[in-house]
Amino acid sequence: MSPSLLQTVPSTWRFALIGALASLPVAAMIDLLPNSEATIGGGVVIIGAFIAGVIAAVRVTDPDAAGLRAGFLGGILGICSFIVTVVSTATSGTAAAWPLSRVVFWIFAIVLVLCASSVFGLVCGHVGGWIANTVLSRVPIGVNAT
Repeated sequence: MSPSLLQTVPSTWRFALIGALASLPVAAMIDLLPNSEATIGGGVVIIGAFIAGVIAAVRVTDPDAAGLRAGFLGGILGICSFIVTVVSTATSGTAAAWPLSRVVFWIFAIVLVLCASSVFGLVCGHVGGWIANTVLSRVPIGVNAT
């Protein structure tokens, strides 16, 4: 029997993907609140990395690594949503070539966003792992636990 695609992925990436997917409904609900400046990508970076850190700590994996990867996924989602917004608002009749300086700036900005989102994800994953370990350390384990 061949293993499924999800089982062949390393556990930190699996937990990051689960955290990112689990945070999408919450991030969408926060985005719908009045005067909310939240984005789906930002929600994945913060909430998804937190969830990934909790899952990784429960499964005895590095929560920092899972949070870092969830933050990276959130950064990619944020960049993709920005690109879709820019392309949809641009007029199709005035396509002009970009100068090299503009291309270099956007590549630098994208790399900076991916790095920053990964660091925020690392911190949120660490916090999620810390909270999970704190809560789990207070749960009595054993047959006669009351």
